[in-house]
Amino acid sequence: MSKKGKVLVAMSGGIDSTVTALMLHNEGYQVIGITMKTWDYSSTNTTGKETGCCNIDSFNDARMAAVNNGFPHYILDIREEFGNHVINNFVEEYMAGRTPNPCVMCNTHIKWRALLKRANALDCEFIATGHYAQIHQHTNNRFFLRKGLDETKDQSYVLWGLDQELMSRTIMPLGKYRKSEIRQMAFDMGYPELSKKAESYEICFVPDNDYRGFLKRNVANLEETVANGWFTDTKGKRLGKHKGYPFYTVGQRKGLEIALGKPAYVAAIHPDTNTVVLGNETDLEKSTMLVKGINLQKYDSIPDGLESVTKIRYKDKGALSRLSMEDNNIKVQFYEPVKSIAPGQSAVFYEDDDVIGGGIIQYGII
Repeated sequence: MSKKGKVLVAMSGGIDSTVTALMLHNEGYQVIGITMKTWDYSSTNTTGKETGCCNIDSFNDARMAAVNNGFPHYILDIREEFGNHVINNFVEEYMAGRTPNPCVMCNTHIKWRALLKRANALDCEFIATGHYAQIHQHTNNRFFLRKGLDETKDQSYVLWGLDQELMSRTIMPLGKYRKSEIRQMAFDMGYPELSKKAESYEICFVPDNDYRGFLKRNVANLEETVANGWFTDTKGKRLGKHKGYPFYTVGQRKGLEIALGKPAYVAAIHPDTNTVVLGNETDLEKSTMLVKGINLQKYDSIPDGLESVTKIRYKDKGALSRLSMEDNNIKVQFYEPVKSIAPGQSAVFYEDDDVIGGGIIQYGII
């Protein structure tokens, strides 16, 4: 029996999860590797090279790393759970005129719960992942995420939904390292090819990055249903026809296929009337937004006026704001207006590098 304990490691076959498993194995943990099958690439009906985590090469890479280092490895089929929640939510959000973040939904509702369930069945004290974030425990005994040391790789934004039970059982060893150091570790561990392996940034079930094509394939008669909607200006004046409201996102400029003689941006989407509102860049600026579906990490409640840096998208640098509770939602008042607040995206609140909590953007207010 390992003195460090027994840990179930999520292994995608990529560099980060492989180094995580080998690092913990070398540190004396009793490691069990598990690869989760969330999606069939073949079912996307796309062409091109198979990429991402849900392909046979990735499964084999994960299995061989486990075999070569003497610890067990399993493949877990969670396609039904994944499809029922993540993909259905993805489609429903776009059909409601919002812009979803499926990685947040997957981490929050599927992957961690699936891992914890199997960890309990295998008598593992811990679960581990290759995310670039850190887990700490506050003096109030609550667990919370802290940004990864490598800010260019930090993944705390997509993990805001993890609750106290999940974080109390999770190990994220890569949060204290830079990506360049992990590549060197992979090389030193005897995996030179893995150290050079390219990363995949696509949504696993949209490997060609064409979410519009995915919606067309998965919503019956979508194009016919949403065709002939109108672009309008911010005062309601019709500007021309569009291809259907689900095919646009707030802040979008390219691909509108309408000539107005000046730059135009999607300022709002109204699914009930199949209307897409276009405006100029200043029309995207909002000073206030409402966030629902709140999960608090560092504190069990927040006082009105708590100052935070709020991120409204993954690569956002964040903006200084004040938070206040309204029922079970959080109202965010920005010190300066921010652009392109997209309903459906995640808002994550930071205190320095610590995650206060997060939620789903409901709407922005001028």
